[in-house]
Amino acid sequence: MTTVPVHRGNAATGRLGVAVGQCTLGTVMLATGANGVVAIAMGDGADALVHDLHARFVGVELVLGDPCANDYLRHVVAFIDGASDALDLPLDIGGTAFQKRVWAALQAIAPGTTVTYAEIARRLGTPSAVRAVAGACAANMLAVVIPCHRVVRSDGTLSGYRWGVARKQALILREATGTAAAIAR
Repeated sequence: MTTVPVHRGNAATGRLGVAVGQCTLGTVMLATGANGVVAIAMGDGADALVHDLHARFVGVELVLGDPCANDYLRHVVAFIDGASDALDLPLDIGGTAFQKRVWAALQAIAPGTTVTYAEIARRLGTPSAVRAVAGACAANMLAVVIPCHRVVRSDGTLSGYRWGVARKQALILREATGTAAAIAR
């Protein structure tokens, strides 16, 4: 187990267990704290993902190879790769009250379907908050658990995704077809 110190603002706020592994979409990283999973990220390499985690959780000790994080990561990889249809992880969701409302609405979107940013804004009773909904999607730190990949532009096209538009497209396709082959590179 490797311990890496980091800083969150000027105050130490504890530690996060971190696990990094591979899935059909590349590298996946999971971080868990005392109250549950705080981050799930995907990318092309562990170094960039850990660096981003450092930047987001300043003042927190990162413990790489944490056994609990490794266990949760196995579930996430199985879900991404299509070997599991559900993720039931304890979550420690940060964010503003509005972001939490958006994220709850995202979790209500059925797998294999997509909705628009405008539709999410309407569902929340704030039809003019389309950009704020997009901002909440961009702030999401829990890839696949909070399925911001299921949100598309009003014309149905894919827009930005923190972990890459190709990954977004692959996740949507996997959910729509129910096959892991849909997301193989």
